[in-house]
Amino acid sequence: MFAIPEIDREDRPDGSLVFRSRQPLAPYPESVASMLRDWADRDPGHPLIAERDADDRWRTLTYGEVRARADALGQALLDRGLGPDRPLMVLSGNSTSHFLLTMGALTAGVPLAPISVAYSLMSGDHARIKAIGELLRPGLVFAEDGARFRAAIEAVGAAAGGVVVRTGADDVPGAEPLAELERTRAGDAVESAYRALTGDSVAKILFTSGSTGAPKGVLNTHRMLCSNQQAMRQVWPFLAEERPVLADWLPWSHTFGGNHNMNMVLHNGGTLYLDDGKPAPQLFARTLRNLRDVRPTVAFNVPAGYAQLVPALEADREFAGAFFSRLRLVFNAAAALPSGLRDRLSALAHDVAGRDVPVTGSWGATETAPAVTTAHYPFTDARCIGVPIPGLEVKLAPVGEAREIRVRGDAVTPGYLHRPELSETAFDEEGYYRSGDAVALADPGDPGAGFVFQGRIAEDFKLTSGTFVRVGTVRTALLSAVPVLSDAVICGENQAFVSALAWLNEAESRSVVPGELSVRDGCVAHPRLAEHVGRLLARLNASAGSSGRVERVLLLSEPPRLDAGEITDKGYLNQRKVLELRASFVEKLYAERPHEAVIIAGG
Repeated sequence: MFAIPEIDREDRPDGSLVFRSRQPLAPYPESVASMLRDWADRDPGHPLIAERDADDRWRTLTYGEVRARADALGQALLDRGLGPDRPLMVLSGNSTSHFLLTMGALTAGVPLAPISVAYSLMSGDHARIKAIGELLRPGLVFAEDGARFRAAIEAVGAAAGGVVVRTGADDVPGAEPLAELERTRAGDAVESAYRALTGDSVAKILFTSGSTGAPKGVLNTHRMLCSNQQAMRQVWPFLAEERPVLADWLPWSHTFGGNHNMNMVLHNGGTLYLDDGKPAPQLFARTLRNLRDVRPTVAFNVPAGYAQLVPALEADREFAGAFFSRLRLVFNAAAALPSGLRDRLSALAHDVAGRDVPVTGSWGATETAPAVTTAHYPFTDARCIGVPIPGLEVKLAPVGEAREIRVRGDAVTPGYLHRPELSETAFDEEGYYRSGDAVALADPGDPGAGFVFQGRIAEDFKLTSGTFVRVGTVRTALLSAVPVLSDAVICGENQAFVSALAWLNEAESRSVVPGELSVRDGCVAHPRLAEHVGRLLARLNASAGSSGRVERVLLLSEPPRLDAGEITDKGYLNQRKVLELRASFVEKLYAERPHEAVIIAGG
């Protein structure tokens, strides 16, 4: 199922360590569009993408159908003046229409810029949409529904060359219906544009979260995307033996869903079912229904998704049986998976399916297309992110008390859109991309054991004792030890001990407190819940050193705010921003007489 890791290590005089796979990167397609065309030629009738229709039935398009419609849409984009310098901006989320336009743009050499729906629909002022529009200057803006996305479309304003919507064209002055573009007849122009594609051609422009400033447009070339998929196939050879089937909600505005998962389906001739749910209380039932229907061969998710999924699997053995029936792999990325969730997933698979289903992880970035490392071997530490995949070199560079993971190779970005100063500072003197993430060796004596993730270097701090606190490690340990927490911000800089501001996982907390929880001064309080969390904190602290002990927790009722920069559009907390904007809650944690809602370990 997995390739055996063979890793070389180079120790340098400056204290840095360089790691690379001994397995050379095999030849790979020149463009993402060629992946589609290759499979459309080999097996045109195989299903490529499926989405539920208005009658709640799966509507499927084959490789041959997608190829034909992508050619027509690519021609339509070229007819409207789009090209390498006039990209396509997409404001709405995952859909068949979005996918067809993606493939049309990639075929025609039109850079695609999918923008997070959080910026389009959840933002109050659309400041990020405006900033992105001014930077991108798109030749065309697409949204699924004109009425729903009208405010976001208007925020782009004069920066857009035109507007296309699937429905609701009458709600947006000057908008064209997508059906008009789909009626275009593919001609010589789209074929010439396809033949002109090279590895250096920009396929996508993906915007980072912008939590500390204006979003940055990361240039993603065809070489990045194609080389990354070939490397993944080499370490996961089962992909070439069994065409993958995914039921996936992860947004295409981000590299995990839009590059790693979508391109894995395309490269290996698989099928992608669009999950119209997500790990949110009001939508997760849809995800459960879709997983039951599809029975995927590979499961991709983030920790928040698994935190919702595991209780549902444990509560419904029939559903668990369907979920694991043909599952080959459970994969986590974006943040470290708490060890408790990993252990419960492994136990469920063995109990229900009667076999081991690997629960594995990876590390990467928008700037790396995205996979850099993956754990294609057994491991016990849930923080393990694996070893470098073929074609990429990893350097662990000393930065203060941490080691920063840096990368160079075919899958690394050439830079940022119209931001030469950022492009220059993103790389070190040897051309390695600086990630800002800290990792450590899983086993200093064995490079094949890989790395463990330690979090963002900028988030770490010291206690008044001088003890260094690795925030990412503490956060993961806390969420694993206290499953009723959905997320947490670690506090304690210039304090005597570590504490946390946290939010509840509703699915887990109902088993402790079935009824309503009271809220006072913006804090959630309940005696039974406080006793439960306090007991689990004491258990965590019994085996942790001073830098890993969490002495107090305060449960917040108001979720982190997107417009305030407390949470990124991907759903990841901005540690520094939360601490800045919620300083009054931090004061409650460290007051000589703590607020009544503060939960004390063992108390």
